[in-house]
Amino acid sequence: MGTTKKLLSILLPSSLRGVGAFSLLSAIGLSVFPLLSVLAMIAFSMPLRAQNDSVSHWGISAGVSPGWLIVLDEYQKKYKKNSATTAFQLQLDYTPQPADKNPFAEDYNYPTFGFGLKLNRNDVTMHRSVEDGWGMAEEVDYDSRLGNILSAYTTFTRPFLTWPRDASPAKRKFELDYMIGTGISYAKHKYNSGNNVDNELIGSRFLIYFAAGAHATWHLSPSWALTGGVEFYHHSNGALNRPNKGANFWGPIVGVRYRNHYKNSPHKRSTEEAKANQEETSGGHNDFKKGWELNFSLGAGAKTLQEDWQLTQFNTPPDSTRYRTSRFHAYAAYSAQADIMYRYARRWASGIGIDAFYGTYADRAREIEEADLLHVSEGRKVNPWSLGLAFKHNAYYGNVSLRMSVGYYLYRHMGSHAKIIEKPYYERIGVYYSFPRLGGLTIGGCVKAHFTKADLTEFVVSYPIGMNNE
Repeated sequence: MGTTKKLLSILLPSSLRGVGAFSLLSAIGLSVFPLLSVLAMIAFSMPLRAQNDSVSHWGISAGVSPGWLIVLDEYQKKYKKNSATTAFQLQLDYTPQPADKNPFAEDYNYPTFGFGLKLNRNDVTMHRSVEDGWGMAEEVDYDSRLGNILSAYTTFTRPFLTWPRDASPAKRKFELDYMIGTGISYAKHKYNSGNNVDNELIGSRFLIYFAAGAHATWHLSPSWALTGGVEFYHHSNGALNRPNKGANFWGPIVGVRYRNHYKNSPHKRSTEEAKANQEETSGGHNDFKKGWELNFSLGAGAKTLQEDWQLTQFNTPPDSTRYRTSRFHAYAAYSAQADIMYRYARRWASGIGIDAFYGTYADRAREIEEADLLHVSEGRKVNPWSLGLAFKHNAYYGNVSLRMSVGYYLYRHMGSHAKIIEKPYYERIGVYYSFPRLGGLTIGGCVKAHFTKADLTEFVVSYPIGMNNE
């Protein structure tokens, strides 16, 4: 038993030790699920039969990106010193081809799936001074640092403009694309009250990674290409621990890509290409039917309280054992959704829904509120239930989907502090996988946020009901 505890202490973030089995499983699963889901996307995008032609399916790419930390508010601006970073990435690429007869690949103009590693060499430093006024927090005699971050990620890159127009991936000379990606990260340095006390960005070793970008690619030959563009990427723990302001970066990126070109004989190549062209022009992929569906979802996750962070950082005396601590309790959080969605394209569906949230952390928020521990104002109402109306959009590739929504609270009372730091609107984004043999039963991982600041992270199970399909 002692060996098991020791192993867990090494493998798990300190914030998750002793917070209970539910929160522990939530944290582990929600960190790994985005990566596994998008890996599944790659697997299901491949043809079911063996391909002998290997028409530029596989490739490898590398890139370098000098970037800068994004400062989101005046509070962060006060203690941020250096903001530079340099990212190096190496990834394996897979691009579906016309001969694969994959309707999703055709709809997305033959996108590229990438699986790679990214190393951020961060020169970001932070320091609070007495003049800035941080309550009971005392100034330290060193600069805190963000430290280097290593990410394992998957990406989905879709060309939206190519030249020659409508050319197959093997014959493109130039293209413009957009990219989204997700994964998990490991931070070398996190918040620590002993030697990294002003690092409010990262509060745990293991993080959720998200990226987005736009690029231009010049194909120098059928095998070699140069890429340039701009990217944004984000590291955070999804509010599973504090601090969790998150590290957001942006910057230009330049890279080179090599992909395996056609290796078969000219005769077979012309035969395969003719067959692919015939498939493309025959309308064989027009089996999609538009339609409406009702979607019901249940979610269960976890979060830590921003109020607890504020209390221990700025309203606790230095002689207390809780002064600027790095250990916070994780609370269970639940949700229910009822959506009506219209799938107007094979790859897209949009709609509107009602979201209900229940937070077990309401009792702690009420306790802080009633005692006015944060010295915010007279007590405000605290209720564990919240209700919101949200616009929702799903993007599909095979059985995998990216689901996004922006909602507005119709009812929410979480106290004075929440009133200050939260917006009246919220965002959700997650990766999901559906099981057609189970009637479309879908499971996924989702992060809920207020203006990009994570509120909670959760597992979601949903079930669709079709209605009046065309």
